[in-house]
Amino acid sequence: VPELEPRPDHARYLASWLQVLANDKRAIFVAAGHAQRAVTYLHHLQPEDTDLDDNDEGQAA
Repeated sequence: VPELEPRPDHARYLASWLQVLANDKRAIFVAAGHAQRAVTYLHHLQPEDTDLDDNDEGQAA
């Protein structure tokens, strides 16, 4: 599968992140915070599923 084959720029990309992490010990926490906010934002964009609240038929206990 071509998209799973490593490319030369993958190593450069990872090396750049390793350099960021080596130079800023808080970078991983800042990135994780941004990721969490992105997940929360996307989660709130999802439509609410009210059918499950009204009809529990077929749901496992």
